[in-house]
Amino acid sequence: MTVRWGVIGTGGIARSFVGDCVAAGIEFTAVGSRTSGGAEAFASEFGIPRAHGSYEDLVADDTVDAVYVATPHVRHAEDALLAIRAGKHVLVEKAFTMTAAEARTVVDAARRAGVAVTEAMWTRFLPQMAMIREVLAEGRIGRPVLVEATHHQTLPTDPSHRLRDPALGGGALLDLGVYPVSFAVDVLGVPTSLVAAGTLSEQGVDTQMGVVLTHDGGTQSMIHFGMDLRSPNTASVIGESGRIDLDSTWYTPTTWRIRDRDGVVVEEFDAREELAGYGHEARAFEAMIRSGVHEGGPMDAEQSVAIMAVMDEARRQVGVRYPADDAPTAP
Repeated sequence: MTVRWGVIGTGGIARSFVGDCVAAGIEFTAVGSRTSGGAEAFASEFGIPRAHGSYEDLVADDTVDAVYVATPHVRHAEDALLAIRAGKHVLVEKAFTMTAAEARTVVDAARRAGVAVTEAMWTRFLPQMAMIREVLAEGRIGRPVLVEATHHQTLPTDPSHRLRDPALGGGALLDLGVYPVSFAVDVLGVPTSLVAAGTLSEQGVDTQMGVVLTHDGGTQSMIHFGMDLRSPNTASVIGESGRIDLDSTWYTPTTWRIRDRDGVVVEEFDAREELAGYGHEARAFEAMIRSGVHEGGPMDAEQSVAIMAVMDEARRQVGVRYPADDAPTAP
């Protein structure tokens, strides 16, 4: 069965995703934008046969089996629900939604409709992450007890930019913090508690934040992220008898190594030649669709709901509020 893809949104992340996927031989049959001109330009760029000037027309296209939602955070739930109601499987760009309540609405709607829904947290689908899970499962660094990860970038400072606007999900958390939060949950499970501290902009979004997560058994994650500076952007998983160190930029194909308890390198790996990184999540989603099993996998939908709840609580502690916090969600 060939899965035929449609795309909602034509921004930078859509270009990166579709470019990688086309290189991996994945079939795109349609694209939808807010304007016919935007859709037609995107379709021409990537050789997509059908261009729609609205998202409604895209999800109604019977040549589309699966929809990739690449719109801004504030639209993720709305656009995912639009596709689900049309009977399409949906891969939603991270962060999955604005809030845990929105995430729950999307996941429950997909289950009722009998379609697959997955968060496009591409890092989880990279071969290096599959290898790291194997290392942990085999006990090669002992029981993992601590995750450390950072994610800092210098992002636009224009006060009118969507990253500075609370109504659009602005701030470092949804764009950058979601990576280390998801990584911590992947390695140590959903946390039982957290403590967060951060710095807010004049507009009320988080420009930087540090979070300590406590997981089952007293294990911890220490993460930091921000959008006004650059850091080494490295990560480590520290176990009772060794550790895994991931180099910059840890959430992309990169170099990494296993060290013993004394810090001596035991094995080294280099994933930098893995160029079509976004193709892995698309292939995994296609396999989920074909199997008919819509739960589990590297990015289970229930974990996406849990991750949104973690980020909701981190925002609450730091004092970041979105209009979506008070808005009713669609049934």
